[in-house]
Amino acid sequence: MSRQPEDGHREFTRELLRDLQALRKMIDDGMIESDITRIGAEQELFLVDKDWMPSSCSEAVLKALNDDHYTTELAKFNMEINLDPELLGGNCLTELEKQLRTSINRAQGAANSVGASVILSGILPTLTRSHATLDHMTPTPRYQQLNETMTRLRGGEYDLRIKGLDELLLRHGNVMLEACNTSLQVHLQIAPSDFVRQYNVAQLIAGPVLATMTNSPLLFDRQLWSETRIALFQQATDERSQHLSHVRSHPARVSFGGRWLARSAVEAFEEDIACFRPIFGDALGENAIAVLADGGVPELRALRRHNGTIYRWNRPCYGVSEGKPHLRIECRYIPSGPTIVDEVANAALWLGLMRGMSDEVGDPSGRLPFTEARGNFLAAARTGLGAQFQWIDGNSYSAQKLLLDQLIPIARQGLAAGGCDGDDVTRYIDIIEKRVENRRTGSWWLTQSHAALGSAETPASRSATLVRELHRQQVDGDPVHTWDPVGAGSRSTRYCATVEQLMSTDLFTVRPDELIHLAAHVMDWKHVRHVPVEDETHCLVGLISHRVLMRTLAAQATAGESPRTRADDVMNVDVLTVTPDTPTLEAFEIMQTRGVSCLPVVGDGNRLVGILSESDLIRLAAPLLRDYLKQDD
Repeated sequence: MSRQPEDGHREFTRELLRDLQALRKMIDDGMIESDITRIGAEQELFLVDKDWMPSSCSEAVLKALNDDHYTTELAKFNMEINLDPELLGGNCLTELEKQLRTSINRAQGAANSVGASVILSGILPTLTRSHATLDHMTPTPRYQQLNETMTRLRGGEYDLRIKGLDELLLRHGNVMLEACNTSLQVHLQIAPSDFVRQYNVAQLIAGPVLATMTNSPLLFDRQLWSETRIALFQQATDERSQHLSHVRSHPARVSFGGRWLARSAVEAFEEDIACFRPIFGDALGENAIAVLADGGVPELRALRRHNGTIYRWNRPCYGVSEGKPHLRIECRYIPSGPTIVDEVANAALWLGLMRGMSDEVGDPSGRLPFTEARGNFLAAARTGLGAQFQWIDGNSYSAQKLLLDQLIPIARQGLAAGGCDGDDVTRYIDIIEKRVENRRTGSWWLTQSHAALGSAETPASRSATLVRELHRQQVDGDPVHTWDPVGAGSRSTRYCATVEQLMSTDLFTVRPDELIHLAAHVMDWKHVRHVPVEDETHCLVGLISHRVLMRTLAAQATAGESPRTRADDVMNVDVLTVTPDTPTLEAFEIMQTRGVSCLPVVGDGNRLVGILSESDLIRLAAPLLRDYLKQDD
């Protein structure tokens, strides 16, 4: 009789529970390495084409590299680099920078060979919704199973709601929004006897540390949180069923956690096993208890696989290095970029505070409610260095004051106590200090540049300009606090290959049963010449033009009729439409040959997602025409 999927799932669960039992025994028996401290890192990155758009070429780049340090990510326009661990102390920070620089330069060379470039950015500004589709998913069974299982557990589409200066509301049918995020994940090995204290310190410092390094304020051309990755990653992987009662408490798979640790590292793994069903249900064939009984060191494959689908911002991890088992904390909230030296400075701050705060305050769990630590983290994600933090002394501090007066000096002390080279400590922590003093993070540069490019720029051109300048600055290598915002003179106009890159998404619509006078007022107030008509599900059902509306209103006025005409009485139902991925040139030719001045843009199910008008084309053409005419001067 063949084994059913449920059998494999049950066997995986048995292996998972055995792994947990084995981990507990290894800790109790003193088998976990505790006399050495290593650091490590994983670098995620974006691949872009010559127009600074995401390039789904990771398979070709990885083939050119042919190196196990490089691996795939969920999307084909992402990659990950796994760095070799270093011993904490000496010139480990300089060595970390050298590793990053060498590895990224190699990736850049391989990317160049296939017409692409590497970008370090928490969220790539040129990403559009069309990139978050299964067409761009890395074609491996693991990722396919991840998407299928999480979507099934979710019970339907994913709802994304993020409100910052702008607001983003959308519904998405798969987990690919997760691929919009990249990070630098920093690892710190922890002795089992110190794990509870150190993990709680990691939770305490998360808010202030994140405030110094926000680098992801933009998503789909909307300005949201200072570190939008925090909200995006949680919502993009939230498999909690839509049918759960609103009074039922169930944690998200991406979370800050629910309480301080009290006993040991095992406690965190227990909580995650209790709360989250395994995504991957195939048995892995390891009996960890039997391996221990034979005098071996188990890999704890089931535990590690399950743990890899739980995305705590500070994630406890088990591993085996040189035949010795160890525990470590993985800091997952540090964004990718803006430059390599910025990333190493970010890592230095976290590593220094992990040691310094542990020495300074010990276990902070009795000095601050956990909800305050979690609130500090969310405040930093939303407003960066503009956040206010509740602290362990009972006082409230601005991010800038807490960091400059208390935490940055403690980070210096912590790195020194860890044996790090003094020149290294000065170099990297000075970068953080100047960044905080000047309040110039990657998010500041992106939002200031985005505003300077202005609404006269098309969203696609504005975003491409940002990525082009990011790349230039990353090649130069100066830390972000020294950058000036991009000026209006830096704008580019060539990056509008598809309708999605050019269309307007700030739409003004009416319903079929509404009076045409509302449509007339909308045209007047918003200076538009067409008003789409959509139903309650946002499906396009018609289009009202300025010309038809004026004729109808004039005829009614002449006849002295009461103004009761509805939108569906005058709308054109035979509407020419395009999709977001329609080539811009094709859309232009449709407008030219069919004599229409706008094209509604529809997605799945005929849902209205944008509109392309003559004004959008004029906005695109004006700089080109201006440059052309100047050539004759």
